[in-house]
Amino acid sequence: VEVAGCGVCHTDLGYFFDGVPTVNKPPLTLGHEISGTVVAGDEGWIGKEVIIPAVMPCRQCILCKTGRGNRCLAQKMPGNSLGLYGGFSSHIPVPSIDLCEVQNRGDIPLSHLAVVADAATTPYQAAKRADLQPGDNVVVVGIAGGVGQYMGQTAKALGAKTVIGIDINQEGLDKALHFGADFCINSSGKDTRAVSKEFKGYCKENGLPGFGWKIFEVTGAKGGQEVALSILSFVGKLIIVGFSMAKTEYMISKLMAFNADILGTWGCLPEYYPIVLDMVLSKKINMEEFVQTRPMSTIAETFEEAHSSSPKKRIVLTPDF
Repeated sequence: VEVAGCGVCHTDLGYFFDGVPTVNKPPLTLGHEISGTVVAGDEGWIGKEVIIPAVMPCRQCILCKTGRGNRCLAQKMPGNSLGLYGGFSSHIPVPSIDLCEVQNRGDIPLSHLAVVADAATTPYQAAKRADLQPGDNVVVVGIAGGVGQYMGQTAKALGAKTVIGIDINQEGLDKALHFGADFCINSSGKDTRAVSKEFKGYCKENGLPGFGWKIFEVTGAKGGQEVALSILSFVGKLIIVGFSMAKTEYMISKLMAFNADILGTWGCLPEYYPIVLDMVLSKKINMEEFVQTRPMSTIAETFEEAHSSSPKKRIVLTPDF
């Protein structure tokens, strides 16, 4: 595949700066949010525009055969476990069986659709993991970030009755409200008790239950996890979407008392990619407002910038060499 664009993901930054280990030992090329055009291989694919799934299962193991292929232990992930190959390059060899064809993309640049491969599909897999149903009430902790914005929009597209966003970035919260969130809480400078009180106050004022919410924690940060845990209540579900090396303390017996769940979610099954792509192309998920492109030759400074602060938009690097 000739690469059109590759998104800069928090996972890449974890590998590069924070000591998170890759499956294949370096040297290797990072990058797993990839779109491009098939230029060699199976004749039936040549010339087609595609999105490459961020995780590609083996399709043979017991996990794959029981619907859990997104966490296949033999999976291949560009920029991690696909040999030395990753998306921050001009070309990448991948199995054709997992490709998601792009058709009728209109005026959306192919490079922008790289973000579908992870930032937009991970929320969909998380929603499936939560068994999100029409009429459910949802909280997204970290809604102002790239994955968070897509998580909120995905929940709404799947029929969530109420979506509450929590974050410390007011500009991002305002955007979330514009793109479907019903209410947002700015948690900046507030402890978990204050955030929980504000959440419960909104529920009471709007005739919503204080229990049974499906909570998606997308930051991976200790503070975000603590906020999510403070809101988790009776028969609720907390879905861990974000990752970091932080350790968070919780009285686990509360899960018994609440009859509640804490679930992890990883990647997205390749078969869900066409569904998510259709949601993007049909504008059920607005992606354009949250994507920016830069030349791939700026990768060093872009990584530094993205690691030191949260970019307002997902950065997609496009080959310029």
